[in-house]
Amino acid sequence: MPCLVVLLALISPRLALVAVWIFSNILSRAYDSWIVPLIGFFVLPWTTLAYAGMWSAGTNVVRGFEWFIVGLAFVVDVMSYVGSRVER
Repeated sequence: MPCLVVLLALISPRLALVAVWIFSNILSRAYDSWIVPLIGFFVLPWTTLAYAGMWSAGTNVVRGFEWFIVGLAFVVDVMSYVGSRVER
């Protein structure tokens, strides 16, 4: 399942979020409510995926180098918005 999610994330992070939501319970374990993943789906999909993945990869806490991965995903999300503005 993780390899399939990575391949889907390369195509579309929103598609990968839907697949993770349907086929696993990682999002419900990583986030306390359904509102944060829903907002993340529309605003910061890479960051939402990265946080859920890093949360479930270790000790069910994001710490240390895992925050670097989440921060990198945040930069990718922001750069996608900046890139779309520049192209217009």
